[in-house]
Amino acid sequence: MSAPQPTADHADGLQPSVQALLQRLEWTVLKRLDGALQGDYRTLLRGNGVDLADLREYQHHDDVRHIDWNVTARMDALHVRQYIEDRELAAWFLLDLSPSVDFGSRQRKRSVSEAFVGVMASLVLRHGNRAGAVLYGNAVDTVLPARSGRRHVLHLMQRMRSRPAALPAGGTRLADLIERAQPTMRQRACVFVVSDFISEDGWEAPLARLAERHDVVAVRLYDPLEMTMPDLGLVLLQDSETGEQVFVDTGARGFRERFAEVATRREAALRASLARAGVDTLELSTEADLGDAILRFVDARRQRSRMAAGAMAHTRRLA
Repeated sequence: MSAPQPTADHADGLQPSVQALLQRLEWTVLKRLDGALQGDYRTLLRGNGVDLADLREYQHHDDVRHIDWNVTARMDALHVRQYIEDRELAAWFLLDLSPSVDFGSRQRKRSVSEAFVGVMASLVLRHGNRAGAVLYGNAVDTVLPARSGRRHVLHLMQRMRSRPAALPAGGTRLADLIERAQPTMRQRACVFVVSDFISEDGWEAPLARLAERHDVVAVRLYDPLEMTMPDLGLVLLQDSETGEQVFVDTGARGFRERFAEVATRREAALRASLARAGVDTLELSTEADLGDAILRFVDARRQRSRMAAGAMAHTRRLA
């Protein structure tokens, strides 16, 4: 009697835990997103038109960039250009897997990143599109070409999970990730930059240049402990980026207040940098529900689109 043959999944080197995670995400998060988006997934992933097909009146959730202002002025009503769109939309995940992403109080930021990639890649690929990824540890070391199919989602998640934790190497250079990824994406794409944005300065300008050509979403990972320090007594803290260690007395009220002040300033500076780069930001906490966070982002993006359309129409009428 011959020995049982390994399944295709095992033969391809996929860990059962990765398959179980994706299946759980499909039943919990992805199913909810499908119900809420009701097929309008381009609210989250804006397509790229290639040929002008027709003109029609503006409707909710239309891309304001497609408004034809000349026709709008003549017809006294908002009109948008309809395009024959590419049947394939490429989504790229620029994944920061540097040492600080392995931090987390309830779960690691890396785990949140993996779940997000599993959900979004599945959402993109189930509509016949393609997804690719660029992985950064201490440097850009992996590029996964854009492909389609559920097997590709599992492979991407497996590559994230099988990577050993990056060792402290003097600091993350997020600019290197963004600049290295740009030549890889030859056509307009939806780009998710998934990072905690704990990095050396210099990433804002490359991110802005990336957003000039692509639809870019900054997916910011964070843990509540990075905002406020609880009273834990005397503890040894280590900088995950540099490896530097220091003993601190978290029981001292003054220390906790200074920690919160620094965190607040860092938070304000980060949000200002992302705004200047001209990208939308999806914030994912290690303690929050992934599906809720994505749905809030989609609702906010829809609202901004409607407000922008209304403001631009009002400006045109005044002109």
